[in-house]
Amino acid sequence: MPLSGEAIRTMNYVDDIAVTLRRILSVLPSLTPEERARVAEHIKTSDPSFESVVAAVSTGK
Repeated sequence: MPLSGEAIRTMNYVDDIAVTLRRILSVLPSLTPEERARVAEHIKTSDPSFESVVAAVSTGK
């Protein structure tokens, strides 16, 4: 069954997220421990979170 345009666009968004995550990983070594802690807290409190989106995709909600 072929994918809809919306499904393809959504998969492209995932690719964009992967690029962003690679950029974050490449910068982390240059951050101080305090900066890494602040970035980690920012990621944990972002809404929606990566985990919530994965859960929504998995459950269809």
